[in-house]
Amino acid sequence: MGEYDWQPNRKISEIDKDKPMLEDRVPLRKGKFYFIYDDGNLNHVLEDKTKRGLEVRERNNDEKYDVDADKGMIHDVDGIGHKIGIRWYFPKSKYRLEDVMKIAEEMEASYKAIQEMTCPDDDF
Repeated sequence: MGEYDWQPNRKISEIDKDKPMLEDRVPLRKGKFYFIYDDGNLNHVLEDKTKRGLEVRERNNDEKYDVDADKGMIHDVDGIGHKIGIRWYFPKSKYRLEDVMKIAEEMEASYKAIQEMTCPDDDF
């Protein structure tokens, strides 16, 4: 991938410069496909485990949840790029941990459904 994200002259590494490394944090809750962290500031952070290691290309508002989100880019078989969420920052002033857990469990259920369809013979 390129050295710069969609914001001119801003290196990708600068996006993450102002936030702590989430990999060093102990999760408040975790599932098979997600982690929930406290960022030490004002947010509960929901991280999609299936997107770990994906390069953060931008941070902006996620329309589905109306919160800030780190987004990456994946390409389908036709070579078309799609922006996808990696982690979401839910403000503690608007979202309780239980609210974030509900969203995480919905994510978990959708991934489990995909897993059961694509790997029906595997024991989960």
